[in-house]
Amino acid sequence: MLNFQSLARLRVDISLAPERVDLGDGLYVRNFTHVSQSHGLLGKGALAKSDASLGDLLTGPTSQDPAFFSLYHQPDQDILENQSFRYHLMLDEGVKPRSLIFLVHGFNERNWAKYFPWAAQLVKRNQAAVLMFPLAFHMSRSPKLWNDPRAMKKVSLERRKLYPGLLQSTLSNVAISLRLHANPARFFWSGLVAYHDLINLTQAIRAGRFAELEPDLRIDFFTYSIGSLFGEIVFFANEADLFADSKLIAFCGGPVFNRLSPVTKFILDSEANVRLYSFLVEHLDSHRRLNPELAKSLSDADPVGRHFRCLLNYRVDRLYREERFRFLAKRIFAIALDQDEVVPPYEILGTLKGAQRDIDIPVEIIAPPYPCRHEDPFPATGPHQAMGEVWLDKVFQLAASYLA
Repeated sequence: MLNFQSLARLRVDISLAPERVDLGDGLYVRNFTHVSQSHGLLGKGALAKSDASLGDLLTGPTSQDPAFFSLYHQPDQDILENQSFRYHLMLDEGVKPRSLIFLVHGFNERNWAKYFPWAAQLVKRNQAAVLMFPLAFHMSRSPKLWNDPRAMKKVSLERRKLYPGLLQSTLSNVAISLRLHANPARFFWSGLVAYHDLINLTQAIRAGRFAELEPDLRIDFFTYSIGSLFGEIVFFANEADLFADSKLIAFCGGPVFNRLSPVTKFILDSEANVRLYSFLVEHLDSHRRLNPELAKSLSDADPVGRHFRCLLNYRVDRLYREERFRFLAKRIFAIALDQDEVVPPYEILGTLKGAQRDIDIPVEIIAPPYPCRHEDPFPATGPHQAMGEVWLDKVFQLAASYLA
Protein backbone atom coordinates (compact mmCIF):
# COMPACT_ATOMS: atom_id res chain seq x y z
CA MET A 1 0.00 0.00 0.00
CA LEU A 2 1.10 3.57 -0.62
CA ASN A 3 2.92 5.34 2.17
CA PHE A 4 0.72 8.36 2.82
CA GLN A 5 -1.63 9.32 5.65
CA SER A 6 -4.26 6.78 6.57
CA LEU A 7 -7.61 6.76 4.85
CA ALA A 8 -9.30 8.14 7.96
CA ARG A 9 -6.82 11.05 8.24
CA LEU A 10 -7.33 12.14 4.64
CA ARG A 11 -11.09 11.95 4.96
CA VAL A 12 -11.68 14.12 8.00
CA ASP A 13 -8.87 16.62 8.52
CA ILE A 14 -8.64 18.80 5.41
CA SER A 15 -9.66 22.44 5.08
CA LEU A 16 -10.10 23.81 1.58
CA ALA A 17 -10.13 27.47 2.56
CA PRO A 18 -6.43 28.35 1.93
CA GLU A 19 -5.02 28.65 -1.56
CA ARG A 20 -2.64 25.79 -0.75
CA VAL A 21 -3.10 22.88 1.65
CA ASP A 22 -0.20 20.55 2.47
CA LEU A 23 -1.21 16.95 3.11
CA GLY A 24 2.14 15.40 3.95
CA ASP A 25 4.22 12.85 2.05
CA GLY A 26 4.75 15.48 -0.64
CA LEU A 27 1.06 15.82 -1.48
CA TYR A 28 -0.59 19.21 -1.60
CA VAL A 29 -3.78 20.79 -2.94
CA ARG A 30 -4.08 24.06 -4.82
CA ASN A 31 -7.52 25.64 -4.54
CA PHE A 32 -8.83 27.82 -7.36
CA THR A 33 -11.95 29.88 -7.95
CA HIS A 34 -13.86 29.46 -11.19
CA VAL A 35 -16.56 31.84 -12.39
CA SER A 36 -19.00 29.94 -14.57
CA GLN A 37 -19.55 31.44 -18.01
CA SER A 38 -22.50 29.12 -18.62
CA HIS A 39 -24.51 30.03 -15.51
CA GLY A 40 -27.05 31.89 -17.67
CA LEU A 41 -28.26 28.60 -19.13
CA LEU A 42 -30.11 27.98 -15.88
CA GLY A 43 -32.63 30.69 -16.74
CA LYS A 44 -33.78 28.52 -19.64
CA GLY A 45 -34.88 25.74 -17.33
CA ALA A 46 -38.19 27.29 -16.26
CA LEU A 47 -41.22 25.04 -16.38
CA ALA A 48 -43.61 25.50 -19.26
CA LYS A 49 -46.86 26.85 -17.85
CA SER A 50 -48.87 24.83 -20.36
CA ASP A 51 -47.46 21.54 -19.11
CA ALA A 52 -50.36 19.99 -17.22
CA SER A 53 -48.40 16.79 -16.55
CA LEU A 54 -46.40 18.60 -13.88
CA GLY A 55 -49.51 19.22 -11.82
CA ASP A 56 -48.94 21.08 -8.54
CA LEU A 57 -45.32 21.86 -9.37
CA LEU A 58 -46.21 25.03 -11.26
CA THR A 59 -47.53 26.66 -8.10
CA GLY A 60 -45.88 24.54 -5.44
CA PRO A 61 -47.18 23.06 -2.20
CA THR A 62 -47.72 25.37 0.72
CA SER A 63 -45.36 25.30 3.68
CA GLN A 64 -44.60 27.82 6.39
CA ASP A 65 -41.03 26.61 6.79
CA PRO A 66 -38.63 29.21 5.30
CA ALA A 67 -36.04 26.60 4.27
CA PHE A 68 -38.71 24.60 2.44
CA PHE A 69 -39.91 27.73 0.65
CA SER A 70 -36.36 28.70 -0.33
CA LEU A 71 -35.56 25.26 -1.71
CA TYR A 72 -38.77 25.11 -3.69
CA HIS A 73 -38.91 28.59 -5.14
CA GLN A 74 -35.37 30.00 -5.38
CA PRO A 75 -34.43 30.34 -9.08
CA ASP A 76 -31.33 28.39 -10.00
CA GLN A 77 -29.69 31.39 -11.65
CA ASP A 78 -29.90 33.28 -8.33
CA ILE A 79 -27.72 30.76 -6.47
CA LEU A 80 -24.40 32.57 -6.46
CA GLU A 81 -22.47 29.64 -4.97
CA ASN A 82 -23.05 27.78 -8.24
CA GLN A 83 -21.77 30.67 -10.32
CA SER A 84 -18.48 31.31 -8.51
CA PHE A 85 -17.03 28.19 -6.91
CA ARG A 86 -13.85 26.47 -5.77
CA TYR A 87 -12.22 23.48 -7.39
CA HIS A 88 -9.15 21.63 -6.23
CA LEU A 89 -5.94 20.45 -7.87
CA MET A 90 -3.92 17.78 -6.05
CA LEU A 91 -0.22 17.52 -6.88
CA ASP A 92 2.99 15.84 -5.70
CA GLU A 93 5.69 18.28 -4.59
CA GLY A 94 8.65 18.37 -6.96
CA VAL A 95 7.09 15.90 -9.41
CA LYS A 96 6.20 17.13 -12.88
CA PRO A 97 2.74 15.74 -13.76
CA ARG A 98 2.70 13.47 -16.77
CA SER A 99 -1.08 13.75 -17.06
CA LEU A 100 -4.12 15.47 -15.61
CA ILE A 101 -6.98 13.36 -14.29
CA PHE A 102 -10.41 14.89 -13.82
CA LEU A 103 -12.02 13.28 -10.76
CA VAL A 104 -15.81 13.54 -11.10
CA HIS A 105 -17.93 12.70 -8.05
CA GLY A 106 -21.33 11.09 -7.52
CA PHE A 107 -24.88 12.40 -7.14
CA ASN A 108 -25.89 14.56 -4.16
CA GLU A 109 -22.37 15.01 -2.79
CA ARG A 110 -21.62 17.92 -0.45
CA ASN A 111 -17.91 17.53 0.38
CA TRP A 112 -14.77 15.93 -1.00
CA ALA A 113 -13.86 13.96 2.13
CA LYS A 114 -14.09 10.46 0.71
CA TYR A 115 -12.38 11.47 -2.52
CA PHE A 116 -9.08 12.75 -1.15
CA PRO A 117 -7.64 9.24 -0.71
CA TRP A 118 -8.78 8.41 -4.25
CA ALA A 119 -7.06 11.49 -5.64
CA ALA A 120 -3.92 10.75 -3.62
CA GLN A 121 -3.72 7.26 -5.09
CA LEU A 122 -4.00 8.61 -8.62
CA VAL A 123 -1.41 11.34 -8.02
CA LYS A 124 1.16 8.94 -6.55
CA ARG A 125 0.61 5.95 -8.79
CA ASN A 126 0.33 7.79 -12.10
CA GLN A 127 2.61 10.78 -11.52
CA ALA A 128 -0.48 12.81 -12.30
CA ALA A 129 -2.22 15.97 -11.22
CA VAL A 130 -5.82 15.36 -10.16
CA LEU A 131 -8.46 18.04 -10.63
CA MET A 132 -11.46 17.47 -8.38
CA PHE A 133 -14.29 18.91 -10.44
CA PRO A 134 -17.63 19.82 -8.80
CA LEU A 135 -20.82 19.30 -10.77
CA ALA A 136 -23.38 22.11 -10.64
CA PHE A 137 -25.21 22.45 -7.29
CA HIS A 138 -22.89 19.91 -5.66
CA MET A 139 -19.94 20.28 -3.29
CA SER A 140 -19.15 23.98 -2.78
CA ARG A 141 -21.57 24.91 -5.57
CA SER A 142 -24.62 24.70 -3.31
CA PRO A 143 -25.83 27.02 -0.52
CA LYS A 144 -24.83 26.15 3.03
CA LEU A 145 -28.53 25.85 3.89
CA TRP A 146 -28.75 22.64 1.85
CA ASN A 147 -26.18 21.06 4.15
CA ASP A 148 -27.67 22.37 7.43
CA PRO A 149 -28.80 19.24 9.35
CA ARG A 150 -31.35 21.04 11.53
CA ALA A 151 -32.98 22.93 8.66
CA MET A 152 -32.99 19.91 6.33
CA LYS A 153 -34.50 17.66 8.99
CA LYS A 154 -37.43 20.07 9.30
CA VAL A 155 -37.83 20.18 5.52
CA SER A 156 -37.82 16.38 5.35
CA LEU A 157 -40.57 16.24 7.99
CA GLU A 158 -42.62 18.75 6.01
CA ARG A 159 -42.10 16.75 2.83
CA ARG A 160 -43.26 13.55 4.49
CA LYS A 161 -46.44 15.30 5.62
CA LEU A 162 -47.15 16.35 2.04
CA TYR A 163 -46.46 12.87 0.64
CA PRO A 164 -47.50 10.23 3.22
CA GLY A 165 -46.17 7.35 1.12
CA LEU A 166 -42.76 8.94 0.70
CA LEU A 167 -39.78 6.60 1.01
CA GLN A 168 -36.16 7.37 1.93
CA SER A 169 -36.63 11.08 2.67
CA THR A 170 -33.75 12.19 4.90
CA LEU A 171 -31.90 15.34 5.86
CA SER A 172 -29.13 14.14 3.53
CA ASN A 173 -31.20 13.99 0.33
CA VAL A 174 -34.15 16.32 0.91
CA ALA A 175 -32.60 19.41 -0.70
CA ILE A 176 -31.85 17.80 -4.05
CA SER A 177 -35.01 15.67 -3.91
CA LEU A 178 -37.30 18.64 -3.37
CA ARG A 179 -35.67 20.71 -6.09
CA LEU A 180 -35.72 17.94 -8.69
CA HIS A 181 -39.28 17.06 -7.75
CA ALA A 182 -40.23 20.71 -8.23
CA ASN A 183 -38.47 20.95 -11.60
CA PRO A 184 -36.96 17.74 -13.00
CA ALA A 185 -35.54 19.67 -15.98
CA ARG A 186 -32.89 20.86 -13.53
CA PHE A 187 -31.15 17.52 -14.01
CA PHE A 188 -30.40 18.40 -17.63
CA TRP A 189 -29.75 22.13 -17.29
CA SER A 190 -27.39 21.79 -14.33
CA GLY A 191 -25.53 19.01 -16.13
CA LEU A 192 -25.22 21.23 -19.20
CA VAL A 193 -23.77 24.06 -17.09
CA ALA A 194 -21.23 21.64 -15.55
CA TYR A 195 -20.33 20.35 -19.01
CA HIS A 196 -19.50 23.84 -20.29
CA ASP A 197 -17.60 24.65 -17.09
CA LEU A 198 -15.43 21.58 -17.63
CA ILE A 199 -14.85 22.50 -21.28
CA ASN A 200 -13.81 26.02 -20.25
CA LEU A 201 -11.36 24.63 -17.69
CA THR A 202 -9.91 22.24 -20.25
CA GLN A 203 -9.44 25.07 -22.74
CA ALA A 204 -7.71 27.12 -20.03
CA ILE A 205 -5.31 24.22 -19.41
CA ARG A 206 -4.59 23.91 -23.13
CA ALA A 207 -3.97 27.67 -23.25
CA GLY A 208 -1.24 27.32 -20.61
CA ARG A 209 -2.98 29.23 -17.82
CA PHE A 210 -1.88 26.82 -15.06
CA ALA A 211 1.72 27.10 -13.96
CA GLU A 212 1.63 23.58 -12.54
CA LEU A 213 0.47 21.96 -15.79
CA GLU A 214 2.02 21.62 -19.22
CA PRO A 215 -0.57 22.72 -21.79
CA ASP A 216 -0.16 19.58 -23.90
CA LEU A 217 -0.29 16.95 -21.13
CA ARG A 218 -2.73 14.10 -21.52
CA ILE A 219 -6.13 14.53 -19.88
CA ASP A 220 -7.95 11.49 -18.48
CA PHE A 221 -11.04 10.95 -16.31
CA PHE A 222 -11.79 8.95 -13.18
CA THR A 223 -15.55 9.13 -12.71
CA TYR A 224 -17.84 7.74 -10.06
CA SER A 225 -21.56 6.95 -10.02
CA ILE A 226 -23.57 9.62 -11.90
CA GLY A 227 -20.23 11.25 -12.70
CA SER A 228 -19.66 8.36 -15.11
CA LEU A 229 -22.78 9.31 -17.08
CA PHE A 230 -21.40 12.85 -17.23
CA GLY A 231 -18.03 11.51 -18.39
CA GLU A 232 -19.65 9.42 -21.13
CA ILE A 233 -21.39 12.53 -22.50
CA VAL A 234 -18.06 14.38 -22.50
CA PHE A 235 -16.43 11.54 -24.43
CA PHE A 236 -19.33 11.06 -26.85
CA ALA A 237 -19.41 14.79 -27.70
CA ASN A 238 -15.60 15.24 -27.72
CA GLU A 239 -15.96 18.99 -28.16
CA ALA A 240 -13.26 20.57 -30.33
CA ASP A 241 -11.46 17.21 -30.26
CA LEU A 242 -10.26 18.03 -26.74
CA PHE A 243 -10.53 14.43 -25.52
CA ALA A 244 -9.58 12.44 -28.61
CA ASP A 245 -6.74 10.66 -26.76
CA SER A 246 -8.25 10.62 -23.28
CA LYS A 247 -9.16 7.57 -21.22
CA LEU A 248 -12.21 7.19 -18.98
CA ILE A 249 -12.58 5.02 -15.89
CA ALA A 250 -16.15 4.47 -14.70
CA PHE A 251 -16.21 3.34 -11.06
CA CYS A 252 -19.61 2.16 -9.80
CA GLY A 253 -21.10 3.86 -12.84
CA GLY A 254 -21.73 3.61 -16.55
CA PRO A 255 -25.33 2.44 -17.18
CA VAL A 256 -27.96 4.49 -18.93
CA PHE A 257 -30.13 6.56 -16.60
CA ASN A 258 -33.16 4.27 -16.44
CA ARG A 259 -31.05 1.35 -15.23
CA LEU A 260 -29.98 3.16 -12.04
CA SER A 261 -31.71 2.67 -8.66
CA PRO A 262 -31.03 5.94 -6.81
CA VAL A 263 -33.72 5.79 -4.09
CA THR A 264 -31.57 5.74 -0.96
CA LYS A 265 -31.26 7.96 2.09
CA PHE A 266 -28.09 9.44 0.59
CA ILE A 267 -29.25 10.15 -3.00
CA LEU A 268 -32.96 10.66 -3.80
CA ASP A 269 -36.31 10.05 -2.16
CA SER A 270 -39.02 8.05 -3.93
CA GLU A 271 -41.20 10.96 -5.10
CA ALA A 272 -38.27 12.80 -6.65
CA ASN A 273 -37.16 9.64 -8.40
CA VAL A 274 -40.62 9.02 -9.87
CA ARG A 275 -40.85 12.60 -11.10
CA LEU A 276 -37.37 12.54 -12.60
CA TYR A 277 -37.97 9.20 -14.31
CA SER A 278 -41.27 10.43 -15.70
CA PHE A 279 -39.64 13.56 -17.09
CA LEU A 280 -36.48 12.03 -18.55
CA VAL A 281 -37.67 8.61 -19.66
CA GLU A 282 -41.45 8.55 -20.15
CA HIS A 283 -42.41 12.06 -21.29
CA LEU A 284 -39.27 13.83 -22.49
CA ASP A 285 -40.59 14.30 -26.03
CA SER A 286 -43.72 16.00 -24.67
CA HIS A 287 -41.64 18.36 -22.58
CA ARG A 288 -39.48 19.19 -25.59
CA ARG A 289 -42.57 20.16 -27.59
CA LEU A 290 -43.71 22.47 -24.80
CA ASN A 291 -40.35 24.13 -24.12
CA PRO A 292 -38.54 25.55 -27.17
CA GLU A 293 -35.28 26.06 -25.25
CA LEU A 294 -35.29 22.44 -24.10
CA ALA A 295 -36.15 21.28 -27.62
CA LYS A 296 -33.23 23.22 -29.07
CA SER A 297 -30.71 21.99 -26.49
CA LEU A 298 -31.83 18.36 -26.84
CA SER A 299 -32.01 18.34 -30.63
CA ASP A 300 -29.92 16.14 -32.89
CA ALA A 301 -28.08 19.30 -33.94
CA ASP A 302 -26.68 19.76 -30.43
CA PRO A 303 -24.01 17.10 -29.72
CA VAL A 304 -24.35 17.40 -25.95
CA GLY A 305 -28.14 17.12 -25.97
CA ARG A 306 -28.06 14.34 -28.57
CA HIS A 307 -25.72 12.24 -26.49
CA PHE A 308 -27.53 13.02 -23.24
CA ARG A 309 -30.74 11.64 -24.80
CA CYS A 310 -29.11 8.41 -25.95
CA LEU A 311 -27.96 7.70 -22.39
CA LEU A 312 -31.39 7.97 -20.75
CA ASN A 313 -33.36 4.91 -21.82
CA TYR A 314 -31.83 1.50 -22.53
CA ARG A 315 -34.36 0.72 -25.28
CA VAL A 316 -34.11 4.08 -27.06
CA ASP A 317 -31.23 4.85 -29.45
CA ARG A 318 -29.57 1.59 -28.45
CA LEU A 319 -27.85 0.97 -31.79
CA TYR A 320 -26.52 4.51 -31.95
CA ARG A 321 -25.33 4.39 -28.32
CA GLU A 322 -23.62 1.04 -28.82
CA GLU A 323 -21.92 2.34 -31.95
CA ARG A 324 -20.46 5.19 -29.88
CA PHE A 325 -19.30 2.82 -27.11
CA ARG A 326 -17.79 0.50 -29.69
CA PHE A 327 -15.81 3.41 -31.14
CA LEU A 328 -14.53 4.30 -27.64
CA ALA A 329 -14.00 0.75 -26.40
CA LYS A 330 -10.20 1.01 -26.16
CA ARG A 331 -10.48 4.16 -24.04
CA ILE A 332 -13.06 3.14 -21.41
CA PHE A 333 -12.62 0.84 -18.43
CA ALA A 334 -15.29 0.11 -15.81
CA ILE A 335 -14.90 -1.14 -12.25
CA ALA A 336 -18.10 -2.45 -10.64
CA LEU A 337 -18.90 -3.36 -7.05
CA ASP A 338 -20.60 -6.73 -6.72
CA GLN A 339 -22.78 -5.58 -3.77
CA ASP A 340 -23.86 -2.36 -5.48
CA GLU A 341 -27.65 -1.95 -5.42
CA VAL A 342 -27.68 1.58 -6.84
CA VAL A 343 -25.60 0.75 -9.92
CA PRO A 344 -25.75 -3.06 -10.22
CA PRO A 345 -22.88 -4.70 -12.11
CA TYR A 346 -25.23 -6.40 -14.58
CA GLU A 347 -26.55 -2.99 -15.64
CA ILE A 348 -23.02 -1.74 -16.21
CA LEU A 349 -22.38 -4.79 -18.39
CA GLY A 350 -25.66 -4.28 -20.26
CA THR A 351 -24.85 -0.71 -21.23
CA LEU A 352 -21.09 -0.83 -21.78
CA LYS A 353 -20.86 -4.24 -23.44
CA GLY A 354 -24.17 -3.90 -25.31
CA ALA A 355 -27.23 -6.06 -25.66
CA GLN A 356 -25.26 -8.77 -27.47
CA ARG A 357 -22.23 -8.38 -25.16
CA ASP A 358 -20.11 -7.72 -28.24
CA ILE A 359 -18.47 -4.43 -27.21
CA ASP A 360 -14.90 -4.86 -25.95
CA ILE A 361 -15.04 -2.43 -23.04
CA PRO A 362 -13.39 -4.19 -20.08
CA VAL A 363 -15.51 -4.39 -16.92
CA GLU A 364 -13.87 -5.57 -13.70
CA ILE A 365 -16.30 -6.67 -10.97
CA ILE A 366 -14.73 -6.53 -7.52
CA ALA A 367 -16.01 -8.41 -4.46
CA PRO A 368 -14.72 -6.95 -1.18
CA PRO A 369 -15.17 -9.43 1.71
CA TYR A 370 -17.02 -6.91 3.91
CA PRO A 371 -20.44 -5.25 3.80
CA CYS A 372 -20.23 -2.14 1.66
CA ARG A 373 -22.62 0.04 -0.25
CA HIS A 374 -22.50 2.16 -3.37
CA GLU A 375 -22.08 5.41 -1.45
CA ASP A 376 -19.20 4.11 0.71
CA PRO A 377 -17.21 1.37 -1.03
CA PHE A 378 -14.17 1.80 1.24
CA PRO A 379 -15.24 2.22 4.90
CA ALA A 380 -12.95 4.69 6.65
CA THR A 381 -14.19 3.92 10.17
CA GLY A 382 -15.49 0.92 12.06
CA PRO A 383 -14.49 -2.74 12.01
CA HIS A 384 -13.90 -2.85 8.25
CA GLN A 385 -11.61 0.17 8.01
CA ALA A 386 -8.42 -1.85 7.48
CA MET A 387 -10.02 -3.95 4.74
CA GLY A 388 -11.45 -0.79 3.21
CA GLU A 389 -7.93 0.58 2.81
CA VAL A 390 -6.75 -2.72 1.31
CA TRP A 391 -9.52 -2.66 -1.30
CA LEU A 392 -9.07 1.01 -2.06
CA ASP A 393 -5.46 0.12 -2.83
CA LYS A 394 -6.55 -2.76 -5.09
CA VAL A 395 -9.04 -0.63 -7.03
CA PHE A 396 -6.51 2.10 -7.66
CA GLN A 397 -3.86 -0.41 -8.72
CA LEU A 398 -6.34 -1.37 -11.45
CA ALA A 399 -7.01 2.27 -12.27
CA ALA A 400 -3.33 3.18 -12.36
CA SER A 401 -2.50 0.28 -14.62
CA TYR A 402 -5.20 1.29 -17.09
CA LEU A 403 -4.21 4.96 -17.12
CA ALA A 404 -0.47 4.28 -17.36
